[in-house]
Amino acid sequence: MEGEGGVGFIGGGKMAFGIAVGILESGNVKPEKIMASAPSNNNVYKFKEAGMKTTHCNSSVLENCKVVFLSVKPHILTQVLSDISPFVTPAHLIVSVAAGVTVETLEKFLPAGTKVLRMMPNLPCTVQQGSMVFCRGSNAGTQEAAFLKSLLAACGLCEETPESYIDIHTGISGSGVAYVYLFAEALAEGGVKMGMPYDLSKKLVAHTLLGAAKMILETGEHPGKLKNDVCTPGGTTIHGLYELEKGNLRCTVMNAVEAATKRARELGKD
Repeated sequence: MEGEGGVGFIGGGKMAFGIAVGILESGNVKPEKIMASAPSNNNVYKFKEAGMKTTHCNSSVLENCKVVFLSVKPHILTQVLSDISPFVTPAHLIVSVAAGVTVETLEKFLPAGTKVLRMMPNLPCTVQQGSMVFCRGSNAGTQEAAFLKSLLAACGLCEETPESYIDIHTGISGSGVAYVYLFAEALAEGGVKMGMPYDLSKKLVAHTLLGAAKMILETGEHPGKLKNDVCTPGGTTIHGLYELEKGNLRCTVMNAVEAATKRARELGKD
C-alpha cells in the first residue's frame, strides 16, 4: 500500500489530531494529503491551522482518501458506518479507533471484502509518545498491517495483537494515562504538603515518572526488581511503600484496569 491516496479522519477530536500530527512527523504524508471531517468547526480548525484539509461531509473523506480513520464515539459509530458504506471501495483501508467496537461489527456494517483494522491508541499520541495496539479484520493482510505500523511510527509504540487484547489495552494504556495523572497529582501534592512549591514539585514528579518508565524499557527488568533496588533496610522508600501497601494501591490499580476493560467491552454492545 501507498499513502498517495490520502489519509482521512472521520471525527476530529484530540486523538484524531494527535494521530494526524504523528503522521505528519513521519514525513510520509504531506499536510494537504490529510483530510478531517466533523459536524462543526469546534475541532477541525486545528487540522486547518496545520495545513490539512477539512470538511463537514464524511463522504468527501472517502472520495479523497484511501486510508480512513474512524475516530468517533462508539455509540455513534454504527450510524457512521452505515452512512459511509456506499462510498467504501476495495481500495480503501478502514481503521477504527472506537473503544469496544469489534472487527465483527465493523465488517457487518461495511461492504463485503472491506479491509479493516481495529486500533486502540492513547492520548500521548498527541506528543508522539503513544502506546497503540491493533488487529486485522478478515480481509486485511500483512501488507496493511505493515503499512499502518509505518504510517504511525512517529506516534509512538504500535504493536499488532490478537483482538482480545485490545480492550485490555484500553484498560492499561487508554485509560491508564489517567491513572498515572492521578498518581502524579497526588505525588506533587504530597510535595506541597511537605513544603515544596507546586510548580517545582510537579516538574520533579514528571521527570520521576519519565525516568522510571525509561528504566523499565531500557533495563528490561521486572518493575518489582527495580522497586526493590530503590529500597534500603529501614530507609525512606520502604516506609513510603508500606503506606501505599496499607492503602491497597496494587489491588486498586488492578481493579481499575479490570473495570475499564469491562466497560470497553460493554461499549461495543451498547
